[in-house]
Amino acid sequence: MHAVIPYVTAALLFGLGVYGVLRRRNAILVLMAVELMLNAVNLILVTADVTVRAALDRVQIEAWAYPNGEPYSGGVFALFVIVLAAAEVGVGLAIVLQFYRLRQAVAVDEVALHADEAVR
Repeated sequence: MHAVIPYVTAALLFGLGVYGVLRRRNAILVLMAVELMLNAVNLILVTADVTVRAALDRVQIEAWAYPNGEPYSGGVFALFVIVLAAAEVGVGLAIVLQFYRLRQAVAVDEVALHADEAVR
């Protein structure tokens, strides 16, 4: 399989996520768009790891650098991004739920940015 296919798919996912963040008014849909962007980054990390590993197939790796065998840095970084996404969903949904309890709406346009606007 060519490495171009996952890169193009990740670019499309990331572009769709950016579009969702910029155009949506619903806070839940904005969080879903951010998740799309994070999944696109995961796809790029894993694909880049596999691509670099295939390109450096004949390069001698020092034995002391990786005592337990081959490193999987793309997968490890993707796992960190998944943990970050889970934390973001937890905190983001808690904020959206609290805002819904106060205002009975989850539209991003109705969020007060200043303290004097929140009083009304």
